[in-house]
Amino acid sequence: MDAYNPRTVEEVFRDFKGRRAGMIKALTTDVGEFFQQCDPEKENLCLYGFPSEQWEVNLPAEEVPPELPEPALGINFARDGMQERDWLSLVAVHSDAWLLSVAFYFGARFGFYKTDRERLFNMINDLPTIFEVVTGSAKKHTKEKLLVSNHSSKKSKSNSKDEVDDGIEEEDDDEHGEALCGACGENYADDEFWICCDICEKWFHGKCVKITPARAEHIKQYKCPSCSGNKSARPS
Repeated sequence: MDAYNPRTVEEVFRDFKGRRAGMIKALTTDVGEFFQQCDPEKENLCLYGFPSEQWEVNLPAEEVPPELPEPALGINFARDGMQERDWLSLVAVHSDAWLLSVAFYFGARFGFYKTDRERLFNMINDLPTIFEVVTGSAKKHTKEKLLVSNHSSKKSKSNSKDEVDDGIEEEDDDEHGEALCGACGENYADDEFWICCDICEKWFHGKCVKITPARAEHIKQYKCPSCSGNKSARPS
């Protein structure tokens, strides 16, 4: 584990966000590599997230007690014993618990008072959990791809048909406003290009999956990294 020790509420929150982003990558965009590294034939393995937004599957720390709280032990043993979606959801739940334990470990170590602990929790709670990102439970995704980069301008309502169209657009804006990126877990923003996977129906920032609006125009059926490149790399 890294030796970085955040000492303020803001530093602990940045540490939390970085580790969270790394673990979300492991369970979404890098899921094929994560799946392969969790070999049940190996020893007890853990999923670690780092402040640098990177992730690692590795053995637990040898020292007792460890420098930081340890993640769930032996996640690799359950890999082939349950449905992949259920296994990823299980790892996600344990990852959420680990992130909280690390954040409040720092809070206790550096003497956060009640108000600081409450502020830290509220900052953390404003973000969707890893479980919510992985399962998509935080957002009811629509099946159509979002190929619009800016929703700020709308057509004027000149007749009844336009009114119906505008009503649909407004409803879409409301839905997209609650969307969460399946890669980074961040919220939808009007000035960002997004695209929806036609297989798992999760939304992604174009920049997170390296898809531009111009490229998306030529994609008949978009498949996210998790749905497109991993089925051949592991059993279904």
